[in-house]
Amino acid sequence: MVLTTLVLLGGLTGWSQQKADEILGVWETEDKDGKIEIFSCGSTYCGKLLWGKNIVNPDGTSKKDVNNPDEALRSRDMVGATILTGLAFDGEEYEDGRIYNAEDGDTYKCYIWIEKGVLHLRGYLGIPALGQTTKWSRIK
Repeated sequence: MVLTTLVLLGGLTGWSQQKADEILGVWETEDKDGKIEIFSCGSTYCGKLLWGKNIVNPDGTSKKDVNNPDEALRSRDMVGATILTGLAFDGEEYEDGRIYNAEDGDTYKCYIWIEKGVLHLRGYLGIPALGQTTKWSRIK
């Protein structure tokens, strides 16, 4: 009986982790104007910019993070910058995240859910109902 219970719990834990890891990979915006790679960073999930029409110069080089409130980060390349941090999977969605917007230098709270293979990222200040949701499709 105890062995059966341990096997079942182990299977559920594995399934839960597999569901949580559904977020891993490369995602592209609905408008195909940005790509992000989401990866595991300890017990949470993070994301780094791979490409974006607003972060790449005409010659293909990365723009700098000129609007960052941290002066020391204003010279960093936007391509490769980690802009999504702290997402924790609660069994249904990824919550308690933060997303940095290089266009205005602000960091917003965010959460993510995946529905029918589409990643929905909702960023907000204060109240989630007043936020904005973007949709992303997996490309890798």
